[in-house]
Amino acid sequence: KKGYEEQLGPESEKALEVTYRLIMVNCRTQDEKCEKLTSLMGRMGRALGDQHVLTLDTLEQLGSELRQNGELEPARKVWWKCWNERERVLGKYDEKTLRTVNNLGIVYYELERYEVALECYNLALEGFEKNLGKSHPTTLETVMNIASVLDEGFKDYGKAEELFQRALEGKEAQLGKDHEGTLRCAENYRNCLQRSGNSAGLIE
Repeated sequence: KKGYEEQLGPESEKALEVTYRLIMVNCRTQDEKCEKLTSLMGRMGRALGDQHVLTLDTLEQLGSELRQNGELEPARKVWWKCWNERERVLGKYDEKTLRTVNNLGIVYYELERYEVALECYNLALEGFEKNLGKSHPTTLETVMNIASVLDEGFKDYGKAEELFQRALEGKEAQLGKDHEGTLRCAENYRNCLQRSGNSAGLIE
């Protein structure tokens, strides 16, 4: 880091990138990591601009760290800004844009704001199906997320069961029956069937 700062300046892209990596490796607590990433975001915005790829990548990571720290509303605000900037710079269907709107769906779901969560997930699903195909594991994960919102948020068990089944069959085919993602999907599907009282549909 010191070498880059001396050669290129402390606010150069390379020096800021190294600072980011050091924060991710060296911070001992989640609070410390969030605090230092927030400070770094200000420096990146001033030096590189709010729409620079490194600024936006760091912003997305800050959202993840805030969510892991239980700070859901700050994470939502960070990811909302990141999504809007990425859509403006990269386009609606860019992989990074889709990943960010999917993250927004997750945090809205955890905030129990189910209608907005569903909107975000549907935007992500449209893009993932377009870019990756309907059977890609990332697409199927979003299908499962939509099923969870319909199940727990809207009590629309029929539609949720249909989507859980699609996700589970796809994950079994793509990842195998014993994969962590497949097992998690199977458990969510089973819980949905129990809540709906559809004992005939219960999976083993």
